[in-house]
Amino acid sequence: MSSHASKLSRRAFGGVIGASATVAALGTAATPAAATAPAVTDAPRERPFRAAAGRRSRRPNILFILGDDLGWADLSSYGAPHIRTPHLDRLARQGVRFTDAYSGSATCSPTRFSLYTGRYPGRTEGGLAEPIADRSAGLDPNHPTLASLLRGAGYSTALIGKWHCGYLPDYSPTRSGWDEFFGNFGGALEYYSKLGLGGEYDLYEGDAEYKDLRYYTRILTERASEYVRRDHGDTPWLLNLNFTTPHWPWIADGDEEASAEVVRRIEAGDRRALFHDDGGSVEKYTEMVEDLDRSVGQVLAALKESGQERDTLVFFASDNGGERFSYNWPLSGNKASLQEGGIRVPTIVRWPARFDAGQVSHEPVFTPDWTATLLEIGGARPDPAHPLDGTSLAGYLLRGEELAERDLFWRVRGERAVRRGDWKYYRGKDGRDRLFDLSADRREQADRAADEPERLAGLKAVWERVDKELLPYPA
Repeated sequence: MSSHASKLSRRAFGGVIGASATVAALGTAATPAAATAPAVTDAPRERPFRAAAGRRSRRPNILFILGDDLGWADLSSYGAPHIRTPHLDRLARQGVRFTDAYSGSATCSPTRFSLYTGRYPGRTEGGLAEPIADRSAGLDPNHPTLASLLRGAGYSTALIGKWHCGYLPDYSPTRSGWDEFFGNFGGALEYYSKLGLGGEYDLYEGDAEYKDLRYYTRILTERASEYVRRDHGDTPWLLNLNFTTPHWPWIADGDEEASAEVVRRIEAGDRRALFHDDGGSVEKYTEMVEDLDRSVGQVLAALKESGQERDTLVFFASDNGGERFSYNWPLSGNKASLQEGGIRVPTIVRWPARFDAGQVSHEPVFTPDWTATLLEIGGARPDPAHPLDGTSLAGYLLRGEELAERDLFWRVRGERAVRRGDWKYYRGKDGRDRLFDLSADRREQADRAADEPERLAGLKAVWERVDKELLPYPA
């Protein structure tokens, strides 16, 4: 049994879910014991968790929202002292806040591969790019995905926003299970002009260019609101809503002069223009995160107005850890690192028909788990030829079942990590093996490798065993 298996509790901003039965098999949830959570701004003392029993519902709509490069503590409900995110805080109060949730990798496209396939990024050639930066890699259209499997189970599917799993003509959401696509293919774009990293125009509807020079976050918010308001009849739907906010360039709504300068540099051939190395600030980053919060609030308001709120599972997370101006305290590391700051991400889940409000989970979970969970809840079966690496959390969330202790695995070029319970094995680019007890040291400063040699050896062996199953990185 995981040392985190019983770490379910209530608090103002948070939680794990206390509902009953899965869609296919209803039952009464167990009552795990409460546990002490990390401190959270304005959070009251925790109360023991009690799972609600006897709830039934239809298969849910799924609104899966990703922020881009949003750090673990960039929301006020996760401790940010200077960023106000009332809409996402409200979402947490209405459902579940996860304290120990992780992305599938430390950069954009590998995490998206892990979400769409439910597998380690290293299982596919496209997932080896960290991240995809050219047209030579992408998600194989023949590989089953979250969207294709749910579509096969009767869902309508749409992706709005950042794809970053390959470029036309070979790769596209519409080739990988999504009925509809509106968004950008690349890893970044200038928010007004829609110019991408190579200077190309990068806003599409389906596989055709779509001209709209308004601020990108406004466009995505409008499109997503229209989708959730649509009359879908009795057909459940999956909407992947992938914002680019707060990813660089550091351009907020209304920053047209800054936009014009970045565009001028792109058109002059500056390949680093979008990285905006000479721009941004903590204040500008705060403005962008708060804009993301308002945008999510607008989509959630549209969902409520449509009458579908009760039967829609809403998921919010980041695709990886924070970047230059992110607030990650007390975690060490940032995006691209397998230290906690590079992979631990804010994660909130709400499903009014099935989940109790105001709860928190300290169970370690990561991106491929959500793929397995949503497939089970949506009544879709994984493809046995492409077995999932994630564990379905449906029993844990809906029936109060305990999660068995398991290993969370990560690999990026030059770094490795495994988490089992409270313990994390980590090797950085310096080649040194380290061991941390995250229950006592989330900042990863107290290396316990010399004190726990057997534990270190065991976790190292786990990493090396999984690594042998994966594709090697190209030379």
